[in-house]
Amino acid sequence: METLADILQTGGLVLGWAVTALLCAAGILLCVLTLSGTWLVVAAAALAAVLRPGAFPGIGTVLVFALVSGLAEGFEALAGSWGVMQRGGSKTAGLLAAVGGLAGFLLGGLIPVPLVGNFIGMLVLGFLLVYAWERRRLRQGGAAAAIAWGSVLGRLAVMGVKVAAAVGMSGVLLWGLLRG
Repeated sequence: METLADILQTGGLVLGWAVTALLCAAGILLCVLTLSGTWLVVAAAALAAVLRPGAFPGIGTVLVFALVSGLAEGFEALAGSWGVMQRGGSKTAGLLAAVGGLAGFLLGGLIPVPLVGNFIGMLVLGFLLVYAWERRRLRQGGAAAAIAWGSVLGRLAVMGVKVAAAVGMSGVLLWGLLRG
């Protein structure tokens, strides 16, 4: 017969694994919105390391996951500006792409479709701010639109990289946990 301590210990492990799975799922979802969800997968790996001392994932896995997350953040910091600059935009337009993306994400919450509204707001406001600035600077609508489209492509590239990183890290974590 199990003692109360055994039941509580088993319940704690089940809760710990459930939180690990939720952290991975939430991390992937946040990455779809180009937020920093990869760090939730790092937290899931750290929690799994605590739940399985001496087994996979160890501190090395957690550190590699943290490195991948840091690289994804670095890519995000450069992608919006890179997309604008690759199309001939100014440094100011690159900054406006970042500011517009953040403000659009926040304002997009007013669109009555949860999360989708935030995503749409992020893309649209980033595009509009870059377009308005470059239209004023270049006095050409077509060229300004092409540059502004770079901000959208940059955001979509970041989303792809972050989702791939979160899914990849979650997959490695799941594979390692099931393997051993």
